[in-house]
Amino acid sequence: MRETPEDLEELQALLDASLSGSASHLRSIINTERTLTAEQLTQVLTGMCTLALSTVTAKGEPRISGVDGHFLHGKWYFGTARDAVKARHLAARPAVSAAHMRGEDLGVFTHGKVEILNPRDGEPATGWPDVLAYLKDFYGDDLFDWDNEVVYYRLHPHWMTVYAPDLGKLTGASRS
Repeated sequence: MRETPEDLEELQALLDASLSGSASHLRSIINTERTLTAEQLTQVLTGMCTLALSTVTAKGEPRISGVDGHFLHGKWYFGTARDAVKARHLAARPAVSAAHMRGEDLGVFTHGKVEILNPRDGEPATGWPDVLAYLKDFYGDDLFDWDNEVVYYRLHPHWMTVYAPDLGKLTGASRS
């Protein structure tokens, strides 16, 4: 777990506000018995988690694609090739939705805006050296030309909710 107490507090406040501000239909599906706390979520979302990422074209049409998501410090991080269509979408329209699902056992749904961590012509974002070290450790130092080939993003969520009907299935332990 890489989260600080402040990260966990911020994430818990976001999860609570998102769920309490949601429509009654969503709250009938996701409630305190079928969700996770911030701490539980960070223990479940380790390593690489495939995200379905939704961007928007210049014509306002939605596009969805898969990305390698990493949940660090209570936020999603993901990358793509600098010349990918989604990179152009994100540069022009940084609002995204992302979903990570594991069958019927887990659904993490997020809406927010992305920040470029390693712009081609500019200063790296705060925390990029630590994220880059994590990514190189995870994927290997020589998988990409990390400076030129890939662009990485941090998703700053304004809404996030979690569906998890049985924590025990996710962790092998009972819900506490």
